[in-house]
Amino acid sequence: MDLALPLWFEIGSLVLLTLVLVGDLLIVYKRPHVPSMREASLWVVFYVVLALLFALAMLLLADAEHAGQFLAGWLTEYSLSIDNLFVFVIIMARFSVPRKYQQEVLMVGIIIALVLRLIFILLGASLIENFSWIFYIFGAFLLYTAVHQAVAKEPDANEADNAFVKMIRRRLRISPTFDGSKIRTTVMGRRVFTPMLIVFIAIGTTDLVFALDSIPAIFGITTSPFIVFTANVFALMGLRQLYFLLGGLLERLVYLKYGIAFILFFIGVKLVSHALHTNEVPFINGGHGVGWAPEIDTWTSLGVIVVSMAVATIASLIKANRDARARGHSLGEELSLTEKE
Repeated sequence: MDLALPLWFEIGSLVLLTLVLVGDLLIVYKRPHVPSMREASLWVVFYVVLALLFALAMLLLADAEHAGQFLAGWLTEYSLSIDNLFVFVIIMARFSVPRKYQQEVLMVGIIIALVLRLIFILLGASLIENFSWIFYIFGAFLLYTAVHQAVAKEPDANEADNAFVKMIRRRLRISPTFDGSKIRTTVMGRRVFTPMLIVFIAIGTTDLVFALDSIPAIFGITTSPFIVFTANVFALMGLRQLYFLLGGLLERLVYLKYGIAFILFFIGVKLVSHALHTNEVPFINGGHGVGWAPEIDTWTSLGVIVVSMAVATIASLIKANRDARARGHSLGEELSLTEKE
């Protein structure tokens, strides 16, 4: 029988995570700078170790099932958060955000993402508790998202403005340049908004789209709101430093989207299978569970997630190295031909 997590642990964890996030936010606003590779690496390692220690605490205080659900959920959200970074890079480039202030933009984006995901988690938990058939909807949505993720073209920096951002541009006076990290500034005696407002809106609306994908995905692994939320928090913590650590490497991870698409497709299948196994919909098998529908356990899910991300990352790096060698070979041939001429 599964053991429940102690209430003191859940409350204490949420308080501790809040303090860490507030501390991180204060560091960004008091000392805006471009973190070095060493600084970014140490912060990313710190947050990863913190997540692993959290999973260990769940193992000791409850059982392996709780720890496994957290790890699978955290890795799923972490992989989807890395996908977020691709869009963040495009938004930063599109609006020419000064590199010195990109940390602040990322931190605001992370806070917006946490608030949105908390709302969706509470809504999703309520739907699951009252309507068991919602798993069919979640599953179908993830299957669609997985296919779209695999076949969709890469976003272009020139197409970063969505409809909402374009509307804001038409309605508000926006200054042509940034004024540090300020949202409002004075130009020729008139108070106007800076492009930083547009950047925040662009990242916030992007976070909304990603929350729609990520929350159904993690509910396919666990239905515990506490595990769902903490997995999201740990996945988003360190995302700011990861942005600077990966840098140009993001462009080399060309197969990452296929790994993420496979994970979403797998969880979509798992959700539909679970919905069939526990079916209560009258027009499906007379409202009874479908016996042949398997229940996919947490550890199988964890294995699929880890292998998918590992294969996608390794394949991407192999392709990047081959492309680099091919470019070097082509350049060598061009130089050789030039010398002969």
